[in-house]
Amino acid sequence: MSAAENFRAIMAEIEDARKKRTVANEEEIILIAVTKNHGVEVMREVIDAGAKNIGENRVQEAAEKFQVLNREVTRHLIGHLQTNKAKQAVKLFDVIQSVDSEHLAAALDKAAAQIGKIQDVLIQVNIARESQKSGVLLEDLNSLISFVDGSKNLRLRGLMMIAPNFSDVEECRPLFRQMRKLFDELKTSRNGFDYLSLGMTHDYKIAIEEGANVVRLGTAIFGERSLLNGNHRQV
Repeated sequence: MSAAENFRAIMAEIEDARKKRTVANEEEIILIAVTKNHGVEVMREVIDAGAKNIGENRVQEAAEKFQVLNREVTRHLIGHLQTNKAKQAVKLFDVIQSVDSEHLAAALDKAAAQIGKIQDVLIQVNIARESQKSGVLLEDLNSLISFVDGSKNLRLRGLMMIAPNFSDVEECRPLFRQMRKLFDELKTSRNGFDYLSLGMTHDYKIAIEEGANVVRLGTAIFGERSLLNGNHRQV
């Protein structure tokens, strides 16, 4: 099937998963089409089929594609961001999902202030404590939230997590459930705290069932991508 056909089929599967949720069903599920390593033409195809959100992992790749994309869409940065790319990221992206340190938050706040922008961000949580992954540890989360709250040009919109790549996807379920509980606790005292970004290609249905309202899918929509730097996990 084409990327557009895959997108439409996945939207139907997302609705089925939403009906099985353990939390309120009225929440919209946002599908982010992850376009890393995929060309502009297929990006346009999926956007024209109804995709309203696209995700990129690398600032430089995104900059080159956005320059010629010629489509209105919400642009998410979902990959790890180095502080020296903060200025460019703020110019390119509507939402930066991978804030994981005060150092990065400070760089983004400064860059956003320079262009008079309020930058929407999510905090990435390393709930499984994986040493190879980015993300703030649970014991440091409140401190980072306070720092972002105190940043004049950042607006905290929610949380993001990348689950471990378990061979049995059901092992992800308790982690998603824990993230939803954490999200709900924080949401009760905050305005605009709306996004819980969890699922990827291999686990998005379980993520939705356990409370995710944002999922990030690349391979399921576009097929296998080129492997530029060795083995990459499917998103």
